[in-house]
Amino acid sequence: MEQAFADIIKKIGEDPSRDGLIDTPARAAKAFEFLTEGYRRNVDDVVNGALFESDCNEMVVVSDIELYSLCEHHLLPFIGKCHVAYIPSGKVLGLSKVARIVDLYARRLQIQEGLTTQIAKTIMDVTGSEGVGVIIEARHMCMMMRGVEKQNSVMRTSAMLGVFKDNNATRTEFLALINRPS
Repeated sequence: MEQAFADIIKKIGEDPSRDGLIDTPARAAKAFEFLTEGYRRNVDDVVNGALFESDCNEMVVVSDIELYSLCEHHLLPFIGKCHVAYIPSGKVLGLSKVARIVDLYARRLQIQEGLTTQIAKTIMDVTGSEGVGVIIEARHMCMMMRGVEKQNSVMRTSAMLGVFKDNNATRTEFLALINRPS
């Protein structure tokens, strides 16, 4: 990967042996490995047994989870926040594990629509809950830095499973909870 970054630097007309660029291919390769670490991790490792018996059957919401991902079409970042809700059915997931599941999928080449669905399906599978709702709001550098160059655009995607899809009151409660001031 380091050599590939050196080749890219050459292709744009720069000299990778120039003082400011000498270590750039190694740094870029290390950064790219970090930004795509989701390919080298799996759900079982991330959850790590943090699923606990509980008689809670009311909505659990984790909102404003920061996310950083790379657009699979341009390899440019998209940055935003994710809101996750689920209704437990005998088990609750450790709080940090919700954020770690978001990171697991965000740290892969993605489109936001797919990322939203992957997070929702995984939370549903892991918890066995009655339903899951996921909303992502993100700004895409591929739209801001190039192409149409729209600086204030925000993309919002949602995935609603189980009672979040089938029950309008559940979906409405989720939306009201994430739209409250903190």
